[in-house]
Amino acid sequence: MTFEYKHLLDNNFHPGSRVWVYQCKRVFTLSEAFEIEDLLKEFTTQWKSHGTPVKGEAHLFFGQFIVLLADESAFGGVSGCSTDSSVRLIKDIEQRFAVNMFDRTTLAFIIKDKSDTDQIQLLPLSQLQYAVENGFINADTLYFNNLVQTKQELENKWIVPVRDCWLAAKIKLNSEA
Repeated sequence: MTFEYKHLLDNNFHPGSRVWVYQCKRVFTLSEAFEIEDLLKEFTTQWKSHGTPVKGEAHLFFGQFIVLLADESAFGGVSGCSTDSSVRLIKDIEQRFAVNMFDRTTLAFIIKDKSDTDQIQLLPLSQLQYAVENGFINADTLYFNNLVQTKQELENKWIVPVRDCWLAAKIKLNSEA
């Protein structure tokens, strides 16, 4: 699997555009993905903040990450109501597809499988130290840092080595990593 995504982001969005990342515990099926893409497109074309259209875009990346962007430089900011409407969209997707998009205790990593192909693997936060101690995760393992808040962070700090994110302070990395 290739983990290229930056070329899909609108270059006309300000680097400080707000970003929200929602992770699913499973990959959506192809038919679900098409339906979700339609829902995201419909939402962003109708997204408003106090009656003013929001310059927004949304993507389903790698079949399990929904990423919403709002370019606040274009209209002055996303209000609480417009943020609430985006949360309602994600909750609707949860209900339609029987998934949880708000679980922040499951972490996503890029791990090589037996055929040396990069795959997304999920790990409960509670098992992180065990995974490090047993060599499944190391300082170079790529992690999906879903806490990114801007387009610039999405482009530069979303998929990062464990050593370069908040996880490094939570675990004891092996010295050889």
